[in-house]
Amino acid sequence: MHTKPLYQTERGSAFVGDSLDLLKEVADQSVDLVMTSPPFALRRQKTYGNVEETDYVEWITPFCIEVFRILKESGSFILDLGGAYRAGMPSRSLYNFRVLLMLCDNVGFHLAEDFYWFNPAKLPSPIEWVNKRKIRAKDAVNTVWWLSKTESPKADVRKVLVPYSDRMKKLIQDPENFYTPKKRPSGHDISASFGKDNGGALPSNLLTIPNTDSNSSYLWLCKELGLPRHPARFPVELPAFFIKMLTDEGDIVLDIFGGSNTTGFAAEALRRCWLTFEQDREYLVSSVFRFLEGRSIDFVKCILNKLSVNDAGLILNDIVCNLGSSRQTKASRDVLMDMPSETRQMALLEGQKEYKTRQAPLKGQ
Repeated sequence: MHTKPLYQTERGSAFVGDSLDLLKEVADQSVDLVMTSPPFALRRQKTYGNVEETDYVEWITPFCIEVFRILKESGSFILDLGGAYRAGMPSRSLYNFRVLLMLCDNVGFHLAEDFYWFNPAKLPSPIEWVNKRKIRAKDAVNTVWWLSKTESPKADVRKVLVPYSDRMKKLIQDPENFYTPKKRPSGHDISASFGKDNGGALPSNLLTIPNTDSNSSYLWLCKELGLPRHPARFPVELPAFFIKMLTDEGDIVLDIFGGSNTTGFAAEALRRCWLTFEQDREYLVSSVFRFLEGRSIDFVKCILNKLSVNDAGLILNDIVCNLGSSRQTKASRDVLMDMPSETRQMALLEGQKEYKTRQAPLKGQ
């Protein structure tokens, strides 16, 4: 990359800029996985810049062509797209399926598998058809397209095994008394080896992951320091699943619509190299909080000051980056909460003031 990153860790770099421009700096066939969730085709305009349904396929095509170019032959492209309704009617948009057809028919991708992310914690929507008129069920599933350059991308589902059901655990403990090998009506011959413990069950293509993050250092520090939280974050478990299944340690993972850098955080925690592109500087600045678990408020303020400089190029050393680190988040919060209230408030206000003061000249450039 020729562009200087806003910040970087031992394994990755986060860049501010238009993804189309930044993608042109990435070498051909150099990336193992592109995992991203672009702005969805929603009718109501969002702060993160969504695109109208009618223009969506045309808008996203140039990005996908670049993704195809930079992917290795063994690489994969994971595209998370939320559903949408057509304007003014209880009829579903087909934009996410039109994107899929474009990717396969025009760009040259293979559909390795279609996944579906079920978020049981999602609020009922759309309001008009679900809450008010009650003529549709709530929309709680995103389509997640797993695409590849060839019919045989690198993948290993043994890296993402799920816990056995209670019934399967009993079968493994006592297979002879719990199950009699036989042929099913479907023709499948279930042998005695079916009771072997393989460390977990094979995952399905329905990923049930509630999006209920409320304790992360990212959310807490954004609130305390008055910086914007990206409104359309996916849970870290979603990119972590595909990073584990489709890459090895040391492989390169890229998110071209980085937002709050959930993908980069997951990749760092899983010892993969990563790149994140995001055009909104403030979203990318606040994403650094993901890597600052357990740090004092003074340390966080120092990081913000450094990021307020144009082309900051900040190097983060000795970061804390663990999946599911809620205990550490609580510990870092307790350090601040244990301060006398006046001291705590002064520290937070000083952090906000210093960042915004240094940020003002950048916005005028």
